[in-house]
Amino acid sequence: MRQAVCAIALGSNLGDSAAILTGALTHLQNLPQVQLIAASCHYRTAPVGPPQPDYLNQCALLKTSLAPEALLQVLLDTEAQFGRVRRERWGPRLLDIDLLLFEQQVLDTPNLSLPHPRMHERAFVLVPLAEIAPDWPHPVLGQTIAQLKATVNTCGVEPCPVPS
Repeated sequence: MRQAVCAIALGSNLGDSAAILTGALTHLQNLPQVQLIAASCHYRTAPVGPPQPDYLNQCALLKTSLAPEALLQVLLDTEAQFGRVRRERWGPRLLDIDLLLFEQQVLDTPNLSLPHPRMHERAFVLVPLAEIAPDWPHPVLGQTIAQLKATVNTCGVEPCPVPS
């Protein structure tokens, strides 16, 4: 069965965010259809939207035998397993997982847009993604992740020290 490489972004700003992000990646890599290739470090970032705590963000590269919409469902199920309840747009959350890239696919369905439609504007996505996939070309814009990162303001996206 063909394996596809994809990129995801994870974020959390409620509870023990570091443990939640680590737990979510562990959960995903334990699935038979998913293999974790690489994960960035955690980055602390200011929230977008209503007043709320800072986020921890991270990106990861996965290899999967799932189709994009099936993988999206796995990601949504993972959010739910970690207590995600969707209340308000851009509100605080225990876990948020976005499917950013799936190979070089361009897709626009009612449930999924690939590449993620706002990823090229978001430093909290581009900084950790550039750590693990700087040369991945954006399928629509043609620029690499590193080039896109150079176009956004990265102030306020700070790597977190690794806990000892």
